Amino acid sequence: MPKLKALGHACFILSTDEHSVIFDPWLAENPEAACGPEEVEVDAVLVSHGHSDHLGDAIAISRRLGVPIIATFELAMYCERFGCRTVPLHIGGGRQFEFGHVKLTQAFHGSAIVNDDHIEYTGMPCGCLVTMDDRTVYYAGDTGLFSDMKLIGELNDLKAAILPIGDNFTMGPDDALRAAEMLEADLVVPMHYSAFEVIRQDPNLFAEKLRERGIACSILKPGQETEI
Repeated sequence: MPKLKALGHACFILSTDEHSVIFDPWLAENPEAACGPEEVEVDAVLVSHGHSDHLGDAIAISRRLGVPIIATFELAMYCERFGCRTVPLHIGGGRQFEFGHVKLTQAFHGSAIVNDDHIEYTGMPCGCLVTMDDRTVYYAGDTGLFSDMKLIGELNDLKAAILPIGDNFTMGPDDALRAAEMLEADLVVPMHYSAFEVIRQDPNLFAEKLRERGIACSILKPGQETEI
């Protein structure tokens, strides 16, 4: 049975006894991170978009381990410039790997590398559906609410949905509640709600409102994990 471990902000590791993948590994500069990028051991790095708190240490982890970055085509090509192995996918596309299956979903957000002197566009942002040991997890990435979440829920037997609740840059708690209802996942895990003051939310209040709707919620602090 897969396990989901939170490393802080929007970074998670999904693992089985044999394989593991990491989502959006912002660790080295994340004050909440449960570990450093040098401690990560995974089979692949999944990156939802190019913002620094999501691309994070993906390039360093990929190069150190020799594992691929899985991302949309434009972001994958950016990472290749730094010597990374990549597997470029795009919205609606999926691919089978040794560790399981990955399919990218739409996300309503932005995606760019932002430096002091320039902004480099890195294609569309995405979410992803990852299936390991026949159990599917939806990682929404940074996104606003969109009605096709209902379709994602109808087409997939979701064992868990990892949803942003921070507001300002993504869905806030109220929209995330609606998303959870549409997705009908067995378990909801909130993310992206405490690393910056502008996105600070109370996950316990969110969990209480989910439970009032009959939806299970697991609040994972950095370093904590749950079975999927």
